[in-house]
Amino acid sequence: MTFKHLNINSFTENIVTISAPFPSRRVGLGILFLLVFQFSFAQKKEQIGTETVNVVKPYTPKISDAFKIKEVATLEEEGNTKKEMVKYTIFSFPVASTFSPTKGKAEGVEKEKQGHLYKNYATFGAGNYGTFIGELFVNHDLNDTDYVGAMFRHHSSKGGIENVELDNRFLDNSVDVMYGSNRESVSWNMDLGYKNQIYNWYGLPTDFGNTLTSQERAVLIGSIDPKQSYNTISLGGNIAFNESIVEKVNLKFNHFTDIFDSSESRFSAQPTVQFDIMDSAVKTDLIVDYVAGSFKENYSNTNSEPMKYGFTNFGIAPSFVMQEDDWTLNIGAAFFYSMNNQNKRNTLYIYPRFTASYKVVGDLMMFYAGAEGNLEQNSYQDFVDDNPFLSPTLNIAPTDQQYDLFAGLKGKITNNVSYNIKGSYLNQRNKALFKSNDYNENTSNQDYAYGNSFQVVYDDMKTFNFYGELKADFSKNVTFGINGSFSSFTTEFEKEAWNLPAVKISSSLDFNITPKWFAGANVFYVGERKDQEWNTNMNLIDVSPITLPSYFDVNANVGYKYNDRLTAFVKGNNLTNKSYEKWLNYPVQGLQVILGVNYKFDF
Repeated sequence: MTFKHLNINSFTENIVTISAPFPSRRVGLGILFLLVFQFSFAQKKEQIGTETVNVVKPYTPKISDAFKIKEVATLEEEGNTKKEMVKYTIFSFPVASTFSPTKGKAEGVEKEKQGHLYKNYATFGAGNYGTFIGELFVNHDLNDTDYVGAMFRHHSSKGGIENVELDNRFLDNSVDVMYGSNRESVSWNMDLGYKNQIYNWYGLPTDFGNTLTSQERAVLIGSIDPKQSYNTISLGGNIAFNESIVEKVNLKFNHFTDIFDSSESRFSAQPTVQFDIMDSAVKTDLIVDYVAGSFKENYSNTNSEPMKYGFTNFGIAPSFVMQEDDWTLNIGAAFFYSMNNQNKRNTLYIYPRFTASYKVVGDLMMFYAGAEGNLEQNSYQDFVDDNPFLSPTLNIAPTDQQYDLFAGLKGKITNNVSYNIKGSYLNQRNKALFKSNDYNENTSNQDYAYGNSFQVVYDDMKTFNFYGELKADFSKNVTFGINGSFSSFTTEFEKEAWNLPAVKISSSLDFNITPKWFAGANVFYVGERKDQEWNTNMNLIDVSPITLPSYFDVNANVGYKYNDRLTAFVKGNNLTNKSYEKWLNYPVQGLQVILGVNYKFDF
């Protein structure tokens, strides 16, 4: 049975299909009557049309059989009509314009005049204690790639230290000439130099001559000639390759002598090879270090055979760098084969070469650590550079630096202030130490054998050190720096770590007062050291160490730039005027003032 219900009151037309069994036609007509009555009651104004009902057959109705048919009304509004395709063409043509924009004018910026860089300069100065300083540097370009240059230095003083009975003047002269070339594929330079140094063993012990009469003492002191002169001839070269597996090669040869017939020759070569493997740079240092020399006699026996020494060290130190995020690792090792040319004893050494760094807070804080070892070749010339008052009777041997374990933090506090703090533990075998020579004024026949010279002793030593540094560039006119080193030494054989200070502090300040005036200052503090003074004539069995007092030194300078070429300056050294002892029985000059000028020029 099918019904079609039409709702006239502006509702959507719905078609509902319902199938149901009826027991009789009469019942079906009754139901039909009720439905028609209901529909007629719902409408108010319009009449309901007639419908024809056809009963096909009775069936059992199910709810799932019911469904709703939706009819979508067709709208014939103008906005829903099909859009027509419109074809059009744009004709472009230039439009004449008389508008002319006004050119912008840049704000005026005052440019600082760039100073001319002169290639040559000369410096001369003079001061009290008969002090003279001089320095001359000249450089000339032969063509676009080659150049030649020369350097001369002079520093001398007539001495005049208070309460010193022996001559204490000194002189230091050096001259170097160089030739080099800078080309696209390779750069190299060679230099030849000569150096002459004159010092005096003026540091007699405080109780010197106590066993002699005043006349005998005066005669003995008058007979001492404390002069020592060192001469150095050097030849060296450097080669750097821009596109080669060999990155650079350093070569150096020195011949060192003194007026007591001591002689030493040293040759070193260090090529550096670098290449990449799987995005990692592999660097290898090759090392050849040869030293050989002789002293005419030893300290205790002047009639002995000459003291000879000689060592040849061959080394290879490969390393490669690994980087990942904030980590940087440098992993390597060093292998040395040392040949004792006099005793025919050869030794193999293996050292760690490992460093690591981690950016904790970018450039503000970086943690670093490492373990490094090295075989240090000692030489007579290197010892003299540290202490010129050595006796020409030394025992020369290399130092085995087994490892140096360190860790620290470095970074920036602000953009202009940087810092570095580090703690380290150093283990060394055969560490060289300077110690005062013993003496006997009754039997000595050498001018350096009156307790006024130093020897070199070796010891196995462990050092714990803490280092801190702070640098600040407050502006382009003011720079400041301070650093300090605090150490603790443990020796194996010697009573003390002779002449090594436990505390060292230094600070510097440089600033430009005006465009014409500038000044600077340097302050340093050296803590107490230990040494030993032994007069064998007193037959002492146990000699107690002597403590050298700490000292504080202040140096300053003031300069005036007359023009781009000429500058005048005043230097003041040891402004505290303290005659402290840097070495046992070796007081330094008091307040020193030097006036000088510096002149720059071109050929």
